[in-house]
Amino acid sequence: MLVLSRKKGESIIIQDNIEVTVLAVEGDTVRIGISAPKQIDIFRKEVYASIQEANRESAKPDAPSVAAFMELLQGIEKK
Repeated sequence: MLVLSRKKGESIIIQDNIEVTVLAVEGDTVRIGISAPKQIDIFRKEVYASIQEANRESAKPDAPSVAAFMELLQGIEKK
């Protein structure tokens, strides 16, 4: 992990087209702004983890669907 110190109004650049700027520092909270191309998705880590979990859940086959598929296969094998 790269660790940098930045003050309010200072930025870092990532890959020529992503700029992260420190907008404000208030106690333990740091407000940052991110400028990036529209095709780059930017999420808070907890939101990203939630999206990933939802994707994993939606990709899992449910028992009734598996049972119906197995019945379909068995019907095809009998023909």
